[in-house]
Amino acid sequence: MKNKAGRYSIYIRPILIFLDLLIVNLLVLLCMRSAMSNFGYHTILSVFWLVISYYSGYYEVYRFTKGIEIFGKLLKQFFFISLITFAYVGYKYKYVTTDEVGYYIFCSFSLVGLVKFSIFILLKKYRLLYGGNYRNVIIIGHGKSVDELKDFFTNNPDYGYNLCYIFDLKENKKTELINSNQYVIENRIDEIYASINTLSNKEINDLIFFADNNLKTVKFLPDNKNTFLRNLAVEYYDYIPIISLRTIPLDKEVNKRLKRFFDVLFSLSIIIFILSWLTPIIALLIKMESKGPVFFKQKRNGLNYEEFYCYKFRSMYLNPIADLEQVQKNDPRITRIGKLIRKTSIDELPQFFNVLIGDMSVVGPRPHMVSHTEMYAKSVDKFMVRHFIKPGITGLAQTNGFRGEVETEKDIINRVKYDIFYLENWSLLLDIKIIFATVINAIKGEKKAY
Repeated sequence: MKNKAGRYSIYIRPILIFLDLLIVNLLVLLCMRSAMSNFGYHTILSVFWLVISYYSGYYEVYRFTKGIEIFGKLLKQFFFISLITFAYVGYKYKYVTTDEVGYYIFCSFSLVGLVKFSIFILLKKYRLLYGGNYRNVIIIGHGKSVDELKDFFTNNPDYGYNLCYIFDLKENKKTELINSNQYVIENRIDEIYASINTLSNKEINDLIFFADNNLKTVKFLPDNKNTFLRNLAVEYYDYIPIISLRTIPLDKEVNKRLKRFFDVLFSLSIIIFILSWLTPIIALLIKMESKGPVFFKQKRNGLNYEEFYCYKFRSMYLNPIADLEQVQKNDPRITRIGKLIRKTSIDELPQFFNVLIGDMSVVGPRPHMVSHTEMYAKSVDKFMVRHFIKPGITGLAQTNGFRGEVETEKDIINRVKYDIFYLENWSLLLDIKIIFATVINAIKGEKKAY
């Protein structure tokens, strides 16, 4: 049988469910009028809590789940609970005020969130300090992905993975596979990770058969072509399964509208509260130092490769190669005020007008000059994928050190990788996280902000 030592989720989830139900029901009595604390409402609240959590995956939190994902699940859960509570109050207890319901939702959200994050963090500390709640794992195969996974297991003990052995299959492949099966059984291994590029189709099927029949979990590392790095989606045409190689959350109308609403709201806030008074000051400083317009506009490629004018505060002397050559370190074309506003990214602020009119988004892949886009489209694999969504003022690549001048081929390749990850994994919470990271980087100053 499968070893369950160190796997406590069978106890943790029921305990969490009990604590959550206890909190949301007890706070009804403490935060709202006693009339609300009746059998009918407590039953409705408890049933809906369980149903919503089941369909939203609220309790599907694993050792590799990120904190921001947990926060997203928390927001989703309480969004629906808020709707149910307001609907029930409006239908049956019209004298209960909105403030009372809001206070109840706030207290419930805060306390349930505190419990959820506390247990998540305590489990990480428990694994790190005492070596408990761990899973014994092995890796089968060799290659870059195997080396990266080995480093991940070694460098992140708080995730609770104990790497016991690596069967690299470099010598006698058949014998090593047989030995790996014996090792799994004799050493009570929980999970098997296999490089799909190292195994044949038959060997993959044999491994799956072995894992299924011995109640072991088997997971595969992607091949060299990165096919399995994609968000594969299965659709059915009648009864025929069709695999799509890429899912884009922003293709869904509800996500598209949510992002657009956020963009308009955020850009209006920046324009009204910052640009309204900052623009005259920056304009005066630009005009005092050099001749030319306050704003600089440049053609860029946006959604579906369509061209649009991207606006900035002018940071350079007028020159004939502004649309051809990217700015370099100690570029003589940059003015003194230009150095300051580029260093702090103030020169990018007029792009909030681009966001407001719909050419850009607050967060997304950074648009390149048209001449550079044409060049990269020919030389960089998957570069054009970036144009499936609107370009952004800031992006995931920029917050991970790939902003500004493209000095090496590695810079543009990594930029594209981050951009593709973003468009395949978009969420509003990810946008907010990127915005905060951008602000922090601007305050600290970045190496390539010139």
